[in-house]
Amino acid sequence: MPFRLGIPELLIILLVVVLIFGVGRIKEIGTAIREFRRALKDDDDKDKPKPEEEEKS
Repeated sequence: MPFRLGIPELLIILLVVVLIFGVGRIKEIGTAIREFRRALKDDDDKDKPKPEEEEKS
């Protein structure tokens, strides 16, 4: 049996999350996730060799 969520179910889940955490806390979580993604992307960029380094090899 596939697990499918429709729009009404997603709205109910969103309402419950807002009631539990509050709007301000959800904004903080969104900001933290955004910073985490940015940090991961920056870390990946450091692992890749720069074109200048490739020419020297």
